[in-house]
Amino acid sequence: MQHWKYAVSAAEQRPQTSPLPLEGDLYEVLEQAAALGYDGIELHAREYVPFDYERIKESGCKIRMLVTGRLFTEGNLSLLDGDPAKVDACLESMKIYLDKAAKLGAGIVLGWAKGTVAPGQDREAALRMLGERLQILDQYGSDAGAPIVIEAINRYETNLFHTAGEILRFLDTYHLENCYVHLDTFHMNIEEADLCGAIRLCGKRLGYFHVADNTRRYPGSGHLNFNEIFAALDDIGYSGWVNVECLPVPDGITAARQALHYLKKCEAGNAEPSAVRSPIA
Repeated sequence: MQHWKYAVSAAEQRPQTSPLPLEGDLYEVLEQAAALGYDGIELHAREYVPFDYERIKESGCKIRMLVTGRLFTEGNLSLLDGDPAKVDACLESMKIYLDKAAKLGAGIVLGWAKGTVAPGQDREAALRMLGERLQILDQYGSDAGAPIVIEAINRYETNLFHTAGEILRFLDTYHLENCYVHLDTFHMNIEEADLCGAIRLCGKRLGYFHVADNTRRYPGSGHLNFNEIFAALDDIGYSGWVNVECLPVPDGITAARQALHYLKKCEAGNAEPSAVRSPIA
């Protein structure tokens, strides 16, 4: 089985219920992640947050993905907003994310900021609008050198793109060559009948992979079989990153440390779902 590079989700400040293990000043978080043994972080931040690219490089830890969700949760912007001015603003903000990602050698995550189908709105019309707007970003990201990964999120949080199959059909329909599927084991455990089958269905279109256990706590604390999940990633030759996005329970540092310890055991295929389980406050 191949070895993957691992990242961990982080933000300068996290909402109380967010599955972000690390929190604080960006450069301190990078050093913290590196000290824990991670190769990189996934950063949840607004598009206008300034970066000192030299300090990031010197940290020895990469920013692997920029997550665009705060465009929606803080900026009230999405690609499916009914106000054309807000759609334009969302597109311009996405381009800023893509430009920054390109400088970092990273990509961007599109989840909440894609928007949702409004009550009474025709679903196919909404998908067509989303496809056309993503075609703009697909080309922009391709020219910049930054991929877009579209996350499958469970039905309780959004009404669009719950499964790998839905995203794959959408990518094919709108010929989105610089967009890929982003899977998350927590969401998959709710939506996918066969987690490993969903991974194999994606094949080379799998662009990014989040891990948390069934409770959204760190991998190894619940009942998901990560040996089988990693075997499926190996079967498709997945060469992307594995990112820990889990609740900071009992605290963020402990969750990040336990997760990485367990995941490295899974690379060898010899970890059990409860192998590193410890009491959780």
